[in-house]
This record gives sequence, C-alpha cells and structure tokens, in this order.
Amino acid sequence: MLGATSHPTTSWLIQAIKNLVMDLEDVGCRARYLIRDRDWKFPAPMEEILTDAGIHTVLTGVRMPRMNAVMERWVQSCRRELLDRCLLWNERHLRHALREYEHFHNEHRAHQALAQAAPLRAVPDPIADPAGLASLDVRRRDRLGGVLHEYRHAA
Repeated sequence: MLGATSHPTTSWLIQAIKNLVMDLEDVGCRARYLIRDRDWKFPAPMEEILTDAGIHTVLTGVRMPRMNAVMERWVQSCRRELLDRCLLWNERHLRHALREYEHFHNEHRAHQALAQAAPLRAVPDPIADPAGLASLDVRRRDRLGGVLHEYRHAA
C-alpha cells in the first residue's frame, strides 16, 4: 500500500492529510466530517488543513475505550455481510443499501450478545409443543436482491 507506515509521525500525518485533501479535490468529492480519536499524533496544523478544506473534525468520547471497538465491529459486519457481496453503482445506491442493511441489522439479524435477539426486536417465544414443530412454516424474504435474507414464521 502506498503511503502507509507502521510508525506514523506528526510530519507524516500532516503530509497524509494534505494528500487526502488534494485527492478529494481531484475527484470532486467533498468530505464533511473526519471522526478521530484523541491521539497526541494529531497536531494543530492538521486541524487547520482540514478546516480550510471545509472538513469538520469530530472527536471520539473521553474515556470511552469501547467506542472504537463497537464501530469497528459494525463496519466489519456491514462490509462482510453487505458490501463484499454487492456491486454498488453510485452514492445513491450505496445509501439505499446501507439503509436496508441498517434496518436488517437492527430489526432482524440475530445478535449473540443479545441472546439471539435483534436490537429492536425481542427474542420470539420458543415453540414448546411438538405438534407446533411438525407444522412449522418458515418464510424467507429477500432484501437487496437476495443479498440479505429474513426468515419468519408464517402466521
């Protein structure tokens, strides 16, 4: 990877930010926000470069060590379950796909940390009656052309 280093310094970071701003200008793209942690390697000149480019810096919370981990896990899931399986045509298509994934993630996808519930949906009652298991009718709903699948019991 070009421009990468395993030991970033302040001067390296300033140059990387300048390159980023120039690359964004070259392709006619405008970033509005940069989310970053409070590492000492982010110097004041970097803030000036970003401000001049119209990019607002948002700092992660103080004493919130899990904040990055939670977001990194969500991004990893989104990439593995959605973005690696889709060919996105433009920003509008990307936004549509991300809205669908957000809905799927929060209302349908089972989460191990929530005892297989979704954040906005409770765990369904278990089927205790053996006759109910014999006549189980599960329906599948495809989202995003079959990239995401929702399974529900037919009523």
